[in-house]
Amino acid sequence: MKAVVFESFGGKLNVQDVKKPMPKSHGVVIRVKATGVCRSDWHGWMGHDDGINLPHVPGHEFAGVVESVGSDVKRFKAGDKVTVPFISACGRCSECSSGNHQVCGNQTQPGFTHWGSFAEYVEIDFGDVNLVHLPEEIDYVTAASLGCRFATSFRAVVDQGKVSAGQWVAVHGCGGVGLSAVMIASSIGANVIAVDISDDALALAKKLGADVVINAKNEKDVSATIKRLSLGGAHVSIDALGNPITCVNSVNSLRKRGKHVQVGLLLAEQSTPPIPMDAVVAHELEVIGSHGMQAYRYEAMFGMIATKKLNPQALIGKIISLQEAPKALTEMDKYSQPGVTVVSFDEK
Repeated sequence: MKAVVFESFGGKLNVQDVKKPMPKSHGVVIRVKATGVCRSDWHGWMGHDDGINLPHVPGHEFAGVVESVGSDVKRFKAGDKVTVPFISACGRCSECSSGNHQVCGNQTQPGFTHWGSFAEYVEIDFGDVNLVHLPEEIDYVTAASLGCRFATSFRAVVDQGKVSAGQWVAVHGCGGVGLSAVMIASSIGANVIAVDISDDALALAKKLGADVVINAKNEKDVSATIKRLSLGGAHVSIDALGNPITCVNSVNSLRKRGKHVQVGLLLAEQSTPPIPMDAVVAHELEVIGSHGMQAYRYEAMFGMIATKKLNPQALIGKIISLQEAPKALTEMDKYSQPGVTVVSFDEK
């Protein structure tokens, strides 16, 4: 099969012919039809994830067709149209038993713990736990955009933030995660404030439902502006970028008893932002992590898509081929492409 491979962190990425995977007894192999290009893949390529062994194939948000299944897999068969969360849970540990597959203690992650979806085929562990039947009305490119950023935002807004109609929600960072959060919070009926440094990204956020947009380059104090606009502060504020500045701005923009939800990854030298814990205590703020979403929660997300409350297709910014994937991944820190970039294996 063809796959994008890197042999050193921060080194060159090449499309190579490599060995096609075979499923474990509990696993499946999926023929990839589309895969998203995510900032988490960039972090992996840069060496910010100590679980990656070289050489490596990145990619973790994808959709495709089941190619083959292990002998223990009962719920899926070859030919099924599927997508998956980026976290593959074991289905057996205490976290999984409580329904929290997203923090499974034995989790695997394609593109990190093993070779990922920048390839024609990808292996997934514990297929019965982790695969999601994809509705016919959702195409592969759209489905690929759901697996990490959109699903992660759905859980961050709905399950972790518990956003309700009429609340003020601030979203810091309008990449794929942030734009998804804007759309989801808006669909619930929240008043959404979107923050970024790109006018193009903010224009798209406005189109997707943001009530107010703030270009952080033009504000001396982003948090103070949010508090003024929201008449006292956000009920829920989401750091969708993963940067010490956006993290602290998010916490500082909350009203009393507000919730900060950290979605963007804070890695390497950025892993310990100076969170104002005095304000957390004095104002009884909640600081909440959000890491992916369980496979069984996709039904709720699909329901909102089916009723047109959510339109993830609107987030697609660019569709590229596998040959173009190395350039798109390595340049993620150099330019900002509004919306989500997706590799389609139908693109030649």
